[in-house]
Amino acid sequence: MRQRSIILALLLCFFILITGCQQQEQAASSKQNRQQVKIERVVDGDTLEIQLNGKKEKVRLIGIDTPETKKPNTPVMFYGEEASNYTKKRLDKKTVELEWDVDRKDQYERLLAYVWVGDELFNRTLVSEGYARIATFPPNVKYVDLFKKAQEEARQKQKGLWKNYDAAFEKR
Repeated sequence: MRQRSIILALLLCFFILITGCQQQEQAASSKQNRQQVKIERVVDGDTLEIQLNGKKEKVRLIGIDTPETKKPNTPVMFYGEEASNYTKKRLDKKTVELEWDVDRKDQYERLLAYVWVGDELFNRTLVSEGYARIATFPPNVKYVDLFKKAQEEARQKQKGLWKNYDAAFEKR
């Protein structure tokens, strides 16, 4: 019995060690895929403008969707202004790091990126604070599990757009 306990304890320690190493490797590879840029303008809650290689580019945040504020023929949706204002307050004219996933551009030729403010994944912050919902478009799904957890917590706490989800997004 004692020998079994020792073996189980050793296996548990080994598992914890391996898991920690994998997380460090993922964080390190994530940092290698980043590019520092200055945000020139915040378009809305999930779209930015930057200068990259001397060219103005639009950047769409991967994995999330904020309520509309600028979509033609669409009224400003519930919590859209708040999401847009929050992103402006946090990112406008700031230097951040963009992290790329598998597809670098979408069908509208916008760059697709995760935005890092220091060690903070801003895309996730928008979800966890109730400014955005998850919107996944494979193959760009690197942080989908992290976003799912953040969304469930925000939904349970009725944060932001979760106070009136139907008003925040069109029914399809």
